[in-house]
Amino acid sequence: MTDPAVERDAAESASAFSHPPVEPDASAAYGEHPDQVVDFYAPRGGATGPVPLVVVLHGGAWRAPYDRGHVTPLADFLARRGFAVANVEYRRGSSLPHQGGGAPVAGRWPETFDDVAAAMDALPRLAAGALPQADVRRMVVTGHSAGGHLALWAAARHVLPEGSPWRLPAPPLLRGVVALAPIADFAVAEELGVCGGASAQLLGGERYWDERLPCADPAALLPTGIATAVVQGREDIVVPEQVAEAYVAAAAKAGELVGLTLLDGVGHFPLIDPAADACAVVAEEISQLAW
Repeated sequence: MTDPAVERDAAESASAFSHPPVEPDASAAYGEHPDQVVDFYAPRGGATGPVPLVVVLHGGAWRAPYDRGHVTPLADFLARRGFAVANVEYRRGSSLPHQGGGAPVAGRWPETFDDVAAAMDALPRLAAGALPQADVRRMVVTGHSAGGHLALWAAARHVLPEGSPWRLPAPPLLRGVVALAPIADFAVAEELGVCGGASAQLLGGERYWDERLPCADPAALLPTGIATAVVQGREDIVVPEQVAEAYVAAAAKAGELVGLTLLDGVGHFPLIDPAADACAVVAEEISQLAW
């Protein structure tokens, strides 16, 4: 007998991935590797004045088969809402199955983090050249799933442990973060087997867990002082709501209020699907921080 939750997830995934890729208006490299690139989408409707810049970090369990292409419809959707958009690519795990078989390895240490940090640092300069309408003083970073993790992490670099190569001396100039079904608490994600143990793979394996977790886990990097909202589907079987709830609880324990919007009847993929009502909720959460 087919599980209704699995059927829902498959249908939602098929809808989200049914949209054709949308070509960017401009692209710029932030490094020499082919994956070190940012695609820019100009606000639709002929806006000439400064508009907020939304930085999109795609998901896909930090694994190579999933690149920024699948969120180009989301980038276009946000551009049609009047935002300037930067869709960031970064180095991910090997596309070859890991030793012993199974899914491709999740992420690279330290390259995945190197790239997100470098891209965020380069964005003001790159946007000025590629997308003059973008107001980098009104920048919101958003990300889905593994990209939601990276969005939260990018906003927390100033609270990384001393000596971390990615640590910033002051909070990043962000209006806020909107994390979509983020892998936001690694311990809970591993307990639930999220994405086949991708969190541990991202850190390089279980033997590095204790050493690297304080530099990578958003639930350990609190409080940030950056306005943060989490949007989560209650029917999500890919990254269950317990992960988001654990992050919000960790923030509260650290003295920080994180907004949590739980959407009934919604799974993992409608949050990035322009055809889904949930995507409009995401745009509204971004608007509340950006404008």
